[in-house]
Amino acid sequence: MANREELRSDIFSMINEKQQMSYNELSGMALSRGIGEPDLKACLSELEKDKKIASRSSGGILTYYLLDQNDIRKVLIVEDDKNINKLMALSIGKGFDISQIYDGGEAIAGIRDSRPDLVILDLMLPHKDGLDICQTIKSDPQISSTIVILVSAMDPTNNRFKGIKYGADYYIKKPFNPSELRNLVTLFLKKKGSRFDALIDLPDEERISQQIETSIEQHSSYIIGTIKIASLADYARKAGERTAVALLRLVSQLLQDAIKDAPQNVFVGFLNSDEFVIAGQKQNVEDVISAVQNEFNAVLPFVMQDAGFKPTLGLDPIFDTKEMPKLALVYTESEKEKLRERRNKIIERKAVSGASTAGSYSYEELQKMFGSEELDIKITRDPKGVRLLVGKSAEAEKEEQEDRYKSA
Repeated sequence: MANREELRSDIFSMINEKQQMSYNELSGMALSRGIGEPDLKACLSELEKDKKIASRSSGGILTYYLLDQNDIRKVLIVEDDKNINKLMALSIGKGFDISQIYDGGEAIAGIRDSRPDLVILDLMLPHKDGLDICQTIKSDPQISSTIVILVSAMDPTNNRFKGIKYGADYYIKKPFNPSELRNLVTLFLKKKGSRFDALIDLPDEERISQQIETSIEQHSSYIIGTIKIASLADYARKAGERTAVALLRLVSQLLQDAIKDAPQNVFVGFLNSDEFVIAGQKQNVEDVISAVQNEFNAVLPFVMQDAGFKPTLGLDPIFDTKEMPKLALVYTESEKEKLRERRNKIIERKAVSGASTAGSYSYEELQKMFGSEELDIKITRDPKGVRLLVGKSAEAEKEEQEDRYKSA
C-alpha cells in the first residue's frame, strides 16, 4: 500500500498531465490505480491546502486546476466597510500581497501607484463608485489588464450587466461566500496555462460530449437541451460585438448562479456560439431555466437602454428608426431519438476517416447534434481575450471578395 506522500504525488501528476481535471475524471483514474475515494478526497484537500491546486464548481462540474507556484501576486481591496474589507482579506488567505483602500476617491491613484494584478471592488463607495472605477481601469491602457471582481449587496439586475460591459471579470453578490471569493482570486491569478475566464472555462466540448452520452443512456427524466440568446447576432451588429460578449457573460453568470441553488446537479456548458448546453433531471433543469429567464427579462430594459434604445411612452420601442432585435433566452429540449440519429451519423463519418468514435466530439459536431450548425455567431479567443465574430466565416468572406474582384 502506497504511503500518503506517494498518493499525493500520484494524484498531483494526474492533474499535472492536463493542468485541469474534473473530480469525476480524477475519480475514475484513481480507481484504476487502486486509490479509493476517501484517500483521493483527503489528498485533494491536502494539495489545495498546500496551494498546489485549486478547485471550483463551474457548470455543475467540480474541476481541479494546477496552480503556478512562482510569483506573489498583488491584490487590492476597495471596500469602505472596514469589517467587510478585513473579511475579504482573510477570505483570500495567505500567498498574496494584499493592500486595502476604504475610499473610492483614492482607488485609481492607488491602482496606478501600486499596479495590483487584481482589484476587488465594492459598488457603493464614498466619492467614486465601483462602476466608475471599473470603467476607468479598463479604459486606461496602462492598467487595463488588471482583473476586476465586483462585489455588491445592491440589486444586481442592472449593475451586473453594466459591470461586465465595463470589463469586470466577475460579479459576486453580498453576502459573499468566502471560499468562492478565495477560489476566484486564486484561479484568476495563479491558474497554470491560459488565463482563467468564467465564460470560456465553463465545461468544454469534452464534457459536453460526455453529457450527450449520459443523456442518451439515461431515463426520460434526465434531459438535455440548449439555451440560445435569440437575435444576438442582430443585436451585435447594432450595439457592437463588445456589448454582445457582455450579454453572453451575463447569461453565463446567471446560469452559474442558478445551478448553485439547484437541489441536484445541473450541467451547463458553452457551445462557443450564442448557445449554452444544459442537462440534468427534468424538474431541476426547468427550475434553473425559469429562474434565469426571469432574471434575463428583468435586465433586458437596462440592456436596451444601454445600447441607445429609448422607448417612447405609448408607442412601440424604436431604436434609430429601426426596431431593436427581440432578445430572449430560448430553451429547446433535445429529442433523444433525433440526438441519437445525428450522433450516430457523426460517429459513422468519423469511423470512415479512422477518427475516434463515440464520446469525443468537436464544437462543430456538437452544434450539428443540437441542430445548430447554421451559426451567425462564433466565439474565438486571442491574446487580447474573448472575441465575438458575427456572420460569415473568414473563408467565406475571402471567397466572396475574390468573386467580386473577378466580376469587376
